[in-house]
Formats: sequence, C-alpha cells, structure tokens
Amino acid sequence: MPEALRARVAAVAAHLPSRYRTMDEIRARIAENGGYAPPPGLLEDLTGVRGVHVHEDGENASDLAVAAARKALDEAGLKIGDIDLLLFASTSQDLIEPATSHLVATKLDASCPVFDVKNACNSVLNAVEVATSFIETGRYRTVLIACGEPATLATRWHVPDRQALLRALPGYTASDAGAAMVLTAGPAGEHDPGVLALRFVSNSAAWEACTVAGGGSMHHLSVHDDHTTLRLNGDLRQGALDALPRILATAGEELGTARTGAFVAFHQIAMPQYRETLDMFSLPEDRCMPAVAEHGNCAAASLPLQLVKAREADRIESGDVVTMIGLASGFSFGLALVRW
Repeated sequence: MPEALRARVAAVAAHLPSRYRTMDEIRARIAENGGYAPPPGLLEDLTGVRGVHVHEDGENASDLAVAAARKALDEAGLKIGDIDLLLFASTSQDLIEPATSHLVATKLDASCPVFDVKNACNSVLNAVEVATSFIETGRYRTVLIACGEPATLATRWHVPDRQALLRALPGYTASDAGAAMVLTAGPAGEHDPGVLALRFVSNSAAWEACTVAGGGSMHHLSVHDDHTTLRLNGDLRQGALDALPRILATAGEELGTARTGAFVAFHQIAMPQYRETLDMFSLPEDRCMPAVAEHGNCAAASLPLQLVKAREADRIESGDVVTMIGLASGFSFGLALVRW
C-alpha cells in the first residue's frame, strides 16, 4: 500500500517594491488629472488604508514573482532544479499568451513543467489546492507557487464625479507585491505538518460586482477607463452574504477550528471590509492581522504576505494550526487549514 502523503509548506515569502504611494499622494494625482478632486482625508476615511506599494517602471508581474520565488527557494534550502512543478498564480499576467509561468520559469532558469492558475484574488489559494492534489497523489513531490501583482496598473486616475470615484475605490487600495510558497511531500501522520483541509465555495452569479473588463473577448481592444481599471459595479459584500449559508455548510467545522488556531490570514481590500469579515465569520481579532492598513490590497499575494508578517512577529510557531481564507471577485470563497 503506498505511503499516505501530505503537502507541507516548506517556505513562504513575499516581496514588496520599495516605492510607496500614500493616500494623500493618490488624492493629489486624481486632482491633477481633472474632473472630480477628492477632499483631503476622504480616501483615508473611506478605506482606512495609509498607502500602497508601487512597482518600478518596467517591472512586470513575472519580475515580482521571481523576486519572491528566490526568497522562498532560499528559505526552503532548495535550488530551482529541485522543483517538479511551477505554478504562476495571480490576478495579473505579463501577456495574454503565453502563460506567465513560462516567463517566471525562464527568469529562474527552471526546466520543470509550468502552468498558470487564475481565480482573481484566490489564485494563490487555488494553486495550493492544485499543488496539494498533485503531491497527495504522488504526481509531483515539490511545487513552487509564484505570484506577481502589479495591481496599481488597475488604478483609475481620471474620475468625472464623486460617484465615479466610489466605483473606482477598489483601485485606490490596490498594491503591488510578489509572493511565493514551496510545498513539498511529507508524511501524513496525525501530528505531522502540512495542509489538513481545503474547502471552496462559489457564487458565480455575483461575477459582475467588481471587474477589470478590458483585454478579454468582451472588450478586447478597449482602452476606456471603465474597462482597464478596477470598477465596482455592485455590492461585493452581498455576494459573500448570499453564499454564506453554503460556506457555513461546507466549511463550518474548519471555521470553528480557525477560531481556536494560532493565526488567521484572510483576503483584505480595505479596513471596513476587514471588520465586516471578522463579524461575518466570527473570527477572533487577536488572531488576525489588518495588513491592508499599511500594505494595501495586494490581491492574490495578500495571504502569503500576512503569513510572512505573522512569522516575523512570532505569531506562528512550529506545530501551530494556521488558516488562510480567500475572498475573491466572482464570488469565490476558499479556506485552507495548515499545520505549520
């Protein structure tokens, strides 16, 4: 009988660009572009975010992913030749074709199989699901997940009025980052580390609530701001509330474990949504981290970033049970329980 395997997290890393743009600087740039000029303090009041990280000129999604991947490989004590599969998991991409994973692999000098995993801000969490499935079945033993998010490219700078500003609000907390995780095969004993549970729920009828519509077949060549920037078209919270009964039915036990675990990372777009999520899932605030206030919404890189920050603050130790909760446009919910 083959040995039972569990996917364990051998490393998690994040890369934050050195440039930082405060909300006051964002407000000033909106005002410079004509149209509506937000009053001082409005963006801070609406979002609770201090500022966002900004990639360097000419820096692409693959570059941010590579910077984080190198850190993760070093932490795991691995070389790129030790990787059996590379997954690029992000809301962003360098090109429509080919898969951005090929560019990441080329820059890392990888020769393993590669492909992209894309599900908005749940991309990394879904990549963990894919990697775990491969590892548990024995197809691959070591998987590198790399994420690159030049999310500020979706920020809208010209808004004709206050309503347009509010529709574009998610773009003002969008922040740039790279992230990476290395998952490896290990034993699946009762107390062994690794991914213990994965649960996913979708409410796809809510897909229109928040979009970046350009580049696809709907608006292929459009350069209109409504299509090339993050746009709020509906109530993001309602999509989650509509799915809440199915979320509780699917992941209620795991959410209960999360409340008693060491740390809970969940996707964050602004401070009001941070507090709503705490209330929605009855999460203990002392086991969570409002990373969005300082770092903005790092899209699919936000969960690994929170894990890195929690480890730096000694909030995660060996043997701890950690929860990752993904909340993504679509609407998608995901949860992973991991013993560290």
